[in-house]
Amino acid sequence: MFQFIDFSSMYFILYLTAFSFILKKYVFLEQAFLRNPWSVILTPDKGGDEPSLPNSNMPTHNFSQHRATPLPLLGWANRDEVWKIMLSKEQVYLRDKNFMERHPSLQPRMRSILLDWMMEVSEVYKLHRETYYLAQDFFDRYMATQRNITKTLLQLIGITSLFIAAKLEEIYPPKLYQFAYVTDGACTEEEILTMELIIMKALKWRLSPMTLVSWLNVYMQVAYLNDLYEEVLMPQYPQQIFVQVAELLDVCILDMGCFDFTYGVLAASALYHFSSTEIMKKVSGFDWPEVEECVKWMIPFSMAVKEVGGARLKYFKGVPSEDMHNIQTHVNTINLLVSNNLYIFSYLVSAPTGVLTPPQSDKKPSKEQE
Repeated sequence: MFQFIDFSSMYFILYLTAFSFILKKYVFLEQAFLRNPWSVILTPDKGGDEPSLPNSNMPTHNFSQHRATPLPLLGWANRDEVWKIMLSKEQVYLRDKNFMERHPSLQPRMRSILLDWMMEVSEVYKLHRETYYLAQDFFDRYMATQRNITKTLLQLIGITSLFIAAKLEEIYPPKLYQFAYVTDGACTEEEILTMELIIMKALKWRLSPMTLVSWLNVYMQVAYLNDLYEEVLMPQYPQQIFVQVAELLDVCILDMGCFDFTYGVLAASALYHFSSTEIMKKVSGFDWPEVEECVKWMIPFSMAVKEVGGARLKYFKGVPSEDMHNIQTHVNTINLLVSNNLYIFSYLVSAPTGVLTPPQSDKKPSKEQE
């Protein structure tokens, strides 16, 4: 007699076995990566003898990577492990503050104007703050891998970085033609697609840093935690306060001085300017000496932002009220700084010729303004 074989059960058992093997393999690789994040990972187009080391010009920060976690107890993960992974990202996704030296034809103001323009594009298409700051990180890290980039390529690199970030972060990202459209003919769809592959290969497909706004979200959430919301499931902080602190970061990121500090330090310092030393230490785990230099560097930016009254929460059609604060806004930060006579932005009074074609927001079709 033939015995009936339940193939579905066999496949299920095989599936569980394979899944268990893959999970153990992943955990092993993750632990090895945390021990040595620059170890070589073999790929079909990379031999084992190719080193994968950080650029020698990359800054190394001496901030403690073992500071106590400010995170509450989590029902879905070990808070110490989550905190450890967050800290490790700042040692993996390094930025080079001297990358402009690789591009003699470029000036710091060109980067500032490009990022300011990308901020405006983000507001036009109602992109999230995380999308913008991912694009900013992609741009800075890509530029650190290249040499002799000309100013005519900056807009293409910037809009492509935003295109990549939107596909990663947005549920409904704008279409390719919409990204090409805001360049007013300066960049074609084919050029954006080509540059997309170039950027991702240069970044070695490392596309998930802890951005400035990611750190700010964590700090703000911890600052406003209470006994009712220990699981950190939904934002519990006031949207208006978040928007004001985020505006300060929007201004600071335009200056090359931001490269002297990690994203975690920048976010903690910005929060300090709207709270106190005690709150800053509680939510970040930093001691005052670790952020003192950044806090002092940020003072003129903070004064300029507070002098104009701070940002207001904007309302966007089609965006849920609880998500309004997460939409990137543009407040003409360059004019704000120039009008307040900040010496660090004195070079921005006149925009360089032929660098960018800013989007004509007031002339866009109504369907893109909705």
